[in-house]
Amino acid sequence: MSDFDPSAFLSDELLERIRSRAAGYDRDNAFPQEDLDELRAAGYLAILVPEELGGAGLGLAETSVLQQRLAGAAPATALSVNMHLVWTGVAKVLADRGIDSLRFVEEGAAAGELFAFGISEAGNDLVLFGSDTDAAPRPDGGYAFTGRKIFTSLAPAWTQLGLHGLDTTSDDGPKMVYAFVSRSEEADGRVVTRDDWDTLGMRATQSRTTELHGAIAPADRVVRRIDPGPNPDPIVFGIFSVFELLLASVYTGIARRALDLAVETAGKRRSKKTGLAYSQDPDIRWRVADMALAYDALPPQLWSLSRDVDERVDHGARWFSLLSGIKHRAVTMAKRVVDDAVLVAGGSSYFSSNELGRLYRDVLAGLFHPSDPESAHSTVATAWLGPLES
Repeated sequence: MSDFDPSAFLSDELLERIRSRAAGYDRDNAFPQEDLDELRAAGYLAILVPEELGGAGLGLAETSVLQQRLAGAAPATALSVNMHLVWTGVAKVLADRGIDSLRFVEEGAAAGELFAFGISEAGNDLVLFGSDTDAAPRPDGGYAFTGRKIFTSLAPAWTQLGLHGLDTTSDDGPKMVYAFVSRSEEADGRVVTRDDWDTLGMRATQSRTTELHGAIAPADRVVRRIDPGPNPDPIVFGIFSVFELLLASVYTGIARRALDLAVETAGKRRSKKTGLAYSQDPDIRWRVADMALAYDALPPQLWSLSRDVDERVDHGARWFSLLSGIKHRAVTMAKRVVDDAVLVAGGSSYFSSNELGRLYRDVLAGLFHPSDPESAHSTVATAWLGPLES
Protein backbone atom coordinates (compact mmCIF):
# COMPACT_ATOMS: atom_id res chain seq x y z
CA MET A 1 0.00 0.00 0.00
CA SER A 2 2.85 2.40 0.79
CA ASP A 3 4.14 2.16 -2.81
CA PHE A 4 0.87 3.29 -4.34
CA ASP A 5 0.63 7.01 -5.14
CA PRO A 6 -3.05 8.04 -5.52
CA SER A 7 -2.06 11.50 -6.77
CA ALA A 8 -0.69 9.91 -9.93
CA PHE A 9 -4.28 9.15 -10.93
CA LEU A 10 -6.18 11.88 -9.06
CA SER A 11 -3.97 14.93 -8.71
CA ASP A 12 -4.57 17.52 -6.02
CA GLU A 13 -5.30 20.07 -8.75
CA LEU A 14 -7.93 17.86 -10.40
CA LEU A 15 -9.57 17.13 -7.06
CA GLU A 16 -9.75 20.81 -6.17
CA ARG A 17 -11.45 21.61 -9.48
CA ILE A 18 -13.93 18.81 -8.84
CA ARG A 19 -14.48 20.00 -5.26
CA SER A 20 -15.11 23.55 -6.46
CA ARG A 21 -17.99 22.40 -8.68
CA ALA A 22 -19.70 20.01 -6.24
CA ALA A 23 -21.87 22.57 -4.45
CA GLY A 24 -23.16 23.98 -7.74
CA TYR A 25 -24.12 20.58 -9.10
CA ASP A 26 -25.91 19.82 -5.85
CA ARG A 27 -27.73 23.15 -5.79
CA ASP A 28 -28.80 22.91 -9.44
CA ASN A 29 -29.64 19.19 -9.29
CA ALA A 30 -27.34 18.82 -12.31
CA PHE A 31 -25.17 16.03 -13.68
CA PRO A 32 -21.41 16.59 -13.12
CA GLN A 33 -20.49 16.55 -16.79
CA GLU A 34 -17.32 18.61 -16.35
CA ASP A 35 -16.12 16.22 -13.66
CA LEU A 36 -16.79 13.25 -15.94
CA ASP A 37 -14.99 14.90 -18.86
CA GLU A 38 -11.90 15.57 -16.74
CA LEU A 39 -11.89 12.10 -15.23
CA ARG A 40 -12.22 10.52 -18.67
CA ALA A 41 -9.37 12.65 -20.00
CA ALA A 42 -7.23 11.57 -17.02
CA GLY A 43 -7.84 7.90 -17.86
CA TYR A 44 -9.84 7.34 -14.68
CA LEU A 45 -12.58 5.32 -16.40
CA ALA A 46 -9.98 2.69 -17.31
CA ILE A 47 -8.05 2.40 -14.04
CA LEU A 48 -9.18 -1.23 -13.62
CA VAL A 49 -8.52 -2.16 -17.26
CA PRO A 50 -5.32 -4.15 -17.94
CA GLU A 51 -2.41 -2.19 -19.35
CA GLU A 52 -2.32 -4.34 -22.47
CA LEU A 53 -5.87 -3.19 -23.25
CA GLY A 54 -5.10 0.47 -22.72
CA GLY A 55 -5.86 0.89 -19.03
CA ALA A 56 -3.90 1.54 -15.86
CA GLY A 57 -3.92 -2.07 -14.69
CA LEU A 58 -4.85 -1.22 -11.10
CA GLY A 59 -6.42 -3.66 -8.69
CA LEU A 60 -9.55 -3.27 -6.63
CA ALA A 61 -7.48 -2.31 -3.58
CA GLU A 62 -5.89 0.68 -5.30
CA THR A 63 -9.24 1.66 -6.83
CA SER A 64 -10.80 1.65 -3.36
CA VAL A 65 -8.19 4.17 -2.20
CA LEU A 66 -8.87 6.37 -5.23
CA GLN A 67 -12.62 6.29 -4.71
CA GLN A 68 -12.17 7.33 -1.09
CA ARG A 69 -10.07 10.23 -2.34
CA LEU A 70 -12.58 11.26 -5.02
CA ALA A 71 -15.51 11.01 -2.57
CA GLY A 72 -13.75 13.42 -0.26
CA ALA A 73 -13.93 16.02 -3.02
CA ALA A 74 -17.37 15.28 -4.49
CA PRO A 75 -19.40 12.39 -3.05
CA ALA A 76 -22.02 12.34 -5.80
CA THR A 77 -19.42 12.33 -8.55
CA ALA A 78 -17.63 9.45 -6.86
CA LEU A 79 -20.84 7.50 -6.39
CA SER A 80 -21.91 7.92 -9.99
CA VAL A 81 -18.51 6.94 -11.38
CA ASN A 82 -18.60 3.99 -8.95
CA MET A 83 -21.26 2.33 -11.09
CA HIS A 84 -19.03 2.40 -14.16
CA LEU A 85 -16.13 1.09 -12.10
CA VAL A 86 -18.32 -1.75 -10.83
CA TRP A 87 -18.64 -3.15 -14.35
CA THR A 88 -14.95 -2.74 -15.14
CA GLY A 89 -14.22 -4.33 -11.78
CA VAL A 90 -16.51 -7.27 -12.53
CA ALA A 91 -14.73 -7.67 -15.87
CA LYS A 92 -11.44 -7.87 -13.97
CA VAL A 93 -12.78 -10.35 -11.40
CA LEU A 94 -14.04 -12.62 -14.18
CA ALA A 95 -10.88 -12.25 -16.29
CA ASP A 96 -8.73 -13.08 -13.26
CA ARG A 97 -10.70 -16.30 -13.00
CA GLY A 98 -10.34 -17.24 -16.66
CA ILE A 99 -13.65 -15.85 -17.94
CA ASP A 100 -13.29 -13.30 -20.76
CA SER A 101 -16.99 -12.63 -21.52
CA LEU A 102 -16.64 -9.00 -20.37
CA ARG A 103 -13.53 -8.19 -22.38
CA PHE A 104 -15.66 -5.77 -24.44
CA VAL A 105 -16.30 -3.80 -21.23
CA GLU A 106 -12.56 -3.41 -20.67
CA GLU A 107 -11.95 -2.43 -24.28
CA GLY A 108 -14.91 -0.05 -24.24
CA ALA A 109 -13.79 1.65 -21.03
CA ALA A 110 -10.32 2.19 -22.48
CA ALA A 111 -11.98 3.75 -25.56
CA GLY A 112 -14.06 6.14 -23.42
CA GLU A 113 -17.36 4.28 -23.14
CA LEU A 114 -19.39 4.79 -19.97
CA PHE A 115 -21.12 1.80 -18.38
CA ALA A 116 -24.16 2.19 -16.14
CA PHE A 117 -25.55 -0.25 -13.60
CA GLY A 118 -29.14 -1.35 -14.29
CA ILE A 119 -29.88 -3.85 -11.54
CA SER A 120 -32.09 -2.10 -8.96
CA GLU A 121 -35.85 -2.52 -9.28
CA ALA A 122 -38.57 -1.09 -7.03
CA GLY A 123 -39.66 -3.65 -4.45
CA ASN A 124 -37.21 -6.33 -5.62
CA ASP A 125 -35.42 -7.40 -2.45
CA LEU A 126 -33.99 -10.42 -4.28
CA VAL A 127 -31.59 -8.02 -6.06
CA LEU A 128 -29.12 -10.31 -7.90
CA PHE A 129 -31.16 -13.44 -7.22
CA GLY A 130 -34.29 -12.45 -9.14
CA SER A 131 -35.75 -9.80 -11.42
CA ASP A 132 -39.10 -8.30 -12.38
CA THR A 133 -37.65 -7.41 -15.79
CA ASP A 134 -38.65 -9.79 -18.57
CA ALA A 135 -35.80 -11.12 -20.69
CA ALA A 136 -37.27 -12.49 -23.90
CA PRO A 137 -34.94 -14.64 -26.04
CA ARG A 138 -34.53 -13.73 -29.70
CA PRO A 139 -33.81 -16.16 -32.56
CA ASP A 140 -30.33 -14.68 -33.07
CA GLY A 141 -29.26 -15.40 -29.48
CA GLY A 142 -29.90 -11.90 -28.21
CA TYR A 143 -32.49 -10.80 -25.67
CA ALA A 144 -35.21 -8.16 -25.50
CA PHE A 145 -35.64 -6.64 -22.04
CA THR A 146 -38.90 -5.16 -20.77
CA GLY A 147 -39.12 -3.67 -17.30
CA ARG A 148 -38.27 -0.73 -15.09
CA LYS A 149 -34.92 -0.08 -13.46
CA ILE A 150 -34.48 2.48 -10.69
CA PHE A 151 -31.43 4.35 -9.37
CA THR A 152 -29.69 4.28 -12.76
CA SER A 153 -26.71 6.49 -11.97
CA LEU A 154 -24.99 8.28 -14.87
CA ALA A 155 -28.41 8.46 -16.54
CA PRO A 156 -27.67 11.45 -18.80
CA ALA A 157 -24.32 10.15 -20.03
CA TRP A 158 -24.00 6.36 -20.12
CA THR A 159 -23.33 4.64 -23.42
CA GLN A 160 -23.90 1.03 -22.31
CA LEU A 161 -26.32 -0.22 -19.65
CA GLY A 162 -25.43 -3.46 -17.89
CA LEU A 163 -28.60 -5.09 -16.59
CA HIS A 164 -30.34 -8.30 -15.67
CA GLY A 165 -33.72 -9.86 -16.38
CA LEU A 166 -35.55 -13.17 -16.03
CA ASP A 167 -36.03 -15.54 -18.97
CA THR A 168 -39.06 -17.70 -18.20
CA THR A 169 -39.68 -19.13 -21.68
CA SER A 170 -36.52 -20.99 -22.69
CA ASP A 171 -36.50 -24.78 -22.42
CA ASP A 172 -33.75 -24.68 -19.80
CA GLY A 173 -35.39 -21.82 -17.88
CA PRO A 174 -36.06 -19.96 -15.83
CA LYS A 175 -32.72 -18.21 -16.16
CA MET A 176 -31.30 -14.94 -14.92
CA VAL A 177 -29.82 -13.17 -17.92
CA TYR A 178 -27.02 -10.59 -17.62
CA ALA A 179 -26.45 -8.45 -20.69
CA PHE A 180 -25.66 -4.97 -22.00
CA VAL A 181 -27.97 -2.62 -23.91
CA SER A 182 -26.67 0.27 -26.00
CA ARG A 183 -27.79 3.88 -25.63
CA SER A 184 -28.79 3.71 -29.30
CA GLU A 185 -31.91 1.85 -28.15
CA GLU A 186 -33.30 5.23 -27.09
CA ALA A 187 -33.73 6.22 -30.72
CA ASP A 188 -36.56 3.72 -31.24
CA GLY A 189 -38.12 4.27 -27.83
CA ARG A 190 -36.96 0.93 -26.48
CA VAL A 191 -35.07 2.74 -23.70
CA VAL A 192 -36.69 5.71 -21.96
CA THR A 193 -34.83 7.71 -19.30
CA ARG A 194 -37.15 9.59 -16.96
CA ASP A 195 -36.11 13.00 -15.64
CA ASP A 196 -37.29 12.13 -12.12
CA TRP A 197 -34.20 12.56 -9.90
CA ASP A 198 -34.91 15.24 -7.29
CA THR A 199 -33.62 13.90 -4.01
CA LEU A 200 -32.40 14.99 -0.61
CA GLY A 201 -28.77 14.14 -1.30
CA MET A 202 -26.40 12.62 -3.86
CA ARG A 203 -28.20 14.82 -6.37
CA ALA A 204 -25.44 15.02 -8.98
CA THR A 205 -25.52 11.24 -9.55
CA GLN A 206 -28.73 11.80 -11.55
CA SER A 207 -29.75 8.21 -10.82
CA ARG A 208 -32.92 8.36 -12.85
CA THR A 209 -35.52 5.70 -13.65
CA THR A 210 -34.92 3.73 -16.84
CA GLU A 211 -37.82 2.13 -18.68
CA LEU A 212 -37.10 -0.80 -20.99
CA HIS A 213 -39.59 -1.50 -23.77
CA GLY A 214 -38.13 -4.50 -25.54
CA ALA A 215 -34.61 -3.05 -25.38
CA ILE A 216 -32.33 -5.35 -27.36
CA ALA A 217 -29.05 -6.79 -26.15
CA PRO A 218 -27.37 -8.51 -29.13
CA ALA A 219 -26.02 -12.03 -28.71
CA ASP A 220 -22.44 -10.83 -28.22
CA ARG A 221 -23.58 -8.64 -25.31
CA VAL A 222 -25.33 -11.45 -23.44
CA VAL A 223 -22.65 -12.31 -20.90
CA ARG A 224 -24.23 -14.79 -18.51
CA ARG A 225 -27.31 -17.04 -18.10
CA ILE A 226 -27.59 -18.56 -14.62
CA ASP A 227 -30.20 -20.10 -12.36
CA PRO A 228 -32.18 -17.63 -10.24
CA GLY A 229 -31.78 -17.60 -6.49
CA PRO A 230 -28.57 -17.77 -4.42
CA ASN A 231 -25.87 -18.77 -6.84
CA PRO A 232 -22.08 -19.23 -6.61
CA ASP A 233 -21.62 -18.14 -10.23
CA PRO A 234 -18.61 -15.84 -10.73
CA ILE A 235 -20.74 -12.98 -12.05
CA VAL A 236 -22.78 -12.91 -8.83
CA PHE A 237 -19.61 -12.88 -6.76
CA GLY A 238 -18.04 -10.30 -9.06
CA ILE A 239 -20.94 -7.87 -8.89
CA PHE A 240 -21.48 -8.29 -5.16
CA SER A 241 -17.83 -7.99 -4.19
CA VAL A 242 -16.95 -5.00 -6.36
CA PHE A 243 -20.22 -3.18 -5.63
CA GLU A 244 -19.96 -3.57 -1.85
CA LEU A 245 -16.28 -2.69 -1.61
CA LEU A 246 -16.36 0.37 -3.86
CA LEU A 247 -19.58 1.57 -2.26
CA ALA A 248 -18.00 1.25 1.17
CA SER A 249 -15.02 3.19 -0.21
CA VAL A 250 -17.19 6.15 -1.23
CA TYR A 251 -18.78 6.46 2.20
CA THR A 252 -15.44 6.00 3.94
CA GLY A 253 -14.17 8.91 1.84
CA ILE A 254 -17.13 11.03 2.98
CA ALA A 255 -16.29 10.22 6.60
CA ARG A 256 -12.67 11.27 6.12
CA ARG A 257 -13.73 14.60 4.62
CA ALA A 258 -16.15 15.24 7.49
CA LEU A 259 -13.42 14.43 10.01
CA ASP A 260 -11.00 16.80 8.27
CA LEU A 261 -13.60 19.57 8.24
CA ALA A 262 -14.32 19.02 11.94
CA VAL A 263 -10.62 19.30 12.79
CA GLU A 264 -10.29 22.42 10.65
CA THR A 265 -13.33 24.05 12.21
CA ALA A 266 -12.29 23.16 15.76
CA GLY A 267 -9.03 24.97 15.14
CA LYS A 268 -10.78 28.12 13.90
CA ARG A 269 -13.71 28.47 16.30
CA ARG A 270 -13.00 30.20 19.60
CA SER A 271 -14.94 30.06 22.80
CA LYS A 272 -16.18 33.38 24.17
CA LYS A 273 -16.13 31.78 27.60
CA THR A 274 -12.47 30.72 27.66
CA GLY A 275 -10.93 32.56 24.73
CA LEU A 276 -9.40 29.29 23.58
CA ALA A 277 -9.86 27.49 20.27
CA TYR A 278 -12.46 24.74 20.36
CA SER A 279 -9.63 22.30 19.64
CA GLN A 280 -8.65 22.86 23.30
CA ASP A 281 -12.11 22.06 24.65
CA PRO A 282 -12.13 18.62 26.35
CA ASP A 283 -15.60 17.73 25.07
CA ILE A 284 -14.72 18.67 21.49
CA ARG A 285 -11.45 16.76 21.72
CA TRP A 286 -13.29 13.68 22.93
CA ARG A 287 -15.81 13.94 20.10
CA VAL A 288 -13.13 14.33 17.41
CA ALA A 289 -11.18 11.44 18.91
CA ASP A 290 -14.30 9.29 18.83
CA MET A 291 -14.79 10.17 15.14
CA ALA A 292 -11.19 9.25 14.36
CA LEU A 293 -11.43 5.97 16.28
CA ALA A 294 -14.46 4.98 14.19
CA TYR A 295 -12.97 6.11 10.88
CA ASP A 296 -9.48 4.64 11.32
CA ALA A 297 -10.75 1.05 11.24
CA LEU A 298 -12.23 1.21 7.74
CA PRO A 299 -9.40 2.06 5.29
CA PRO A 300 -7.22 -0.92 6.30
CA GLN A 301 -10.24 -3.24 6.23
CA LEU A 302 -11.11 -2.04 2.74
CA TRP A 303 -7.54 -2.48 1.55
CA SER A 304 -7.27 -5.98 3.00
CA LEU A 305 -10.58 -7.32 1.72
CA SER A 306 -10.15 -5.69 -1.70
CA ARG A 307 -6.69 -7.23 -1.94
CA ASP A 308 -8.21 -10.60 -1.12
CA VAL A 309 -10.51 -10.25 -4.14
CA ASP A 310 -7.55 -9.21 -6.31
CA GLU A 311 -5.47 -12.15 -5.12
CA ARG A 312 -8.35 -14.66 -5.35
CA VAL A 313 -8.23 -15.56 -1.66
CA ASP A 314 -10.84 -18.21 -0.90
CA HIS A 315 -13.05 -17.19 2.02
CA GLY A 316 -15.63 -19.73 0.91
CA ALA A 317 -19.10 -19.30 2.36
CA ARG A 318 -17.89 -16.36 4.50
CA TRP A 319 -17.38 -14.09 1.50
CA PHE A 320 -20.89 -12.67 1.43
CA SER A 321 -20.99 -11.94 5.15
CA LEU A 322 -17.58 -10.24 4.96
CA LEU A 323 -18.66 -8.09 2.02
CA SER A 324 -22.07 -7.10 3.32
CA GLY A 325 -20.49 -6.48 6.72
CA ILE A 326 -17.88 -4.02 5.47
CA LYS A 327 -20.46 -2.09 3.50
CA HIS A 328 -22.71 -1.90 6.57
CA ARG A 329 -19.86 -0.78 8.83
CA ALA A 330 -18.71 1.85 6.36
CA VAL A 331 -22.07 3.53 5.88
CA THR A 332 -23.04 3.46 9.57
CA MET A 333 -19.60 4.74 10.54
CA ALA A 334 -19.80 7.52 7.94
CA LYS A 335 -23.20 8.67 9.15
CA ARG A 336 -22.01 8.72 12.75
CA VAL A 337 -18.86 10.68 11.84
CA VAL A 338 -20.81 13.24 9.80
CA ASP A 339 -23.32 13.65 12.64
CA ASP A 340 -20.49 14.38 15.06
CA ALA A 341 -18.73 16.69 12.60
CA VAL A 342 -21.89 18.80 12.37
CA LEU A 343 -21.93 19.11 16.17
CA VAL A 344 -18.27 20.14 16.22
CA ALA A 345 -18.81 22.72 13.48
CA GLY A 346 -21.88 24.25 15.09
CA GLY A 347 -24.87 26.02 13.59
CA SER A 348 -23.12 27.15 10.41
CA SER A 349 -23.25 23.57 9.14
CA TYR A 350 -27.04 23.75 9.13
CA PHE A 351 -26.98 26.04 6.09
CA SER A 352 -27.38 24.36 2.71
CA SER A 353 -24.34 26.23 1.38
CA ASN A 354 -22.08 24.63 3.99
CA GLU A 355 -20.10 21.61 2.82
CA LEU A 356 -20.89 19.67 5.99
CA GLY A 357 -24.58 20.34 5.40
CA ARG A 358 -24.23 18.72 1.98
CA LEU A 359 -22.29 15.78 3.40
CA TYR A 360 -25.03 15.34 6.01
CA ARG A 361 -27.55 14.89 3.20
CA ASP A 362 -25.29 12.82 0.94
CA VAL A 363 -24.28 10.32 3.60
CA LEU A 364 -27.90 9.28 4.19
CA ALA A 365 -27.99 7.54 0.80
CA GLY A 366 -25.65 4.86 2.08
CA LEU A 367 -28.40 3.28 4.15
CA PHE A 368 -30.47 2.48 1.06
CA HIS A 369 -27.86 0.72 -1.07
CA PRO A 370 -27.68 -3.07 -0.98
CA SER A 371 -26.91 -4.64 1.38
CA ASP A 372 -29.32 -2.74 3.61
CA PRO A 373 -29.04 -3.20 7.40
CA GLU A 374 -31.64 -5.97 7.51
CA SER A 375 -30.01 -7.93 4.70
CA ALA A 376 -26.52 -7.49 6.13
CA HIS A 377 -27.57 -8.75 9.56
CA SER A 378 -29.42 -11.70 8.03
CA THR A 379 -26.38 -12.66 5.96
CA VAL A 380 -23.99 -12.41 8.88
CA ALA A 381 -26.33 -14.27 11.23
CA THR A 382 -26.56 -17.12 8.72
CA ALA A 383 -22.78 -17.24 8.40
CA TRP A 384 -22.31 -17.55 12.16
CA LEU A 385 -25.46 -19.37 13.31
CA GLY A 386 -26.49 -21.29 10.23
CA PRO A 387 -29.76 -20.90 8.30
CA LEU A 388 -33.11 -20.48 10.00
CA GLU A 389 -34.83 -23.76 10.75
CA SER A 390 -37.92 -24.33 8.65
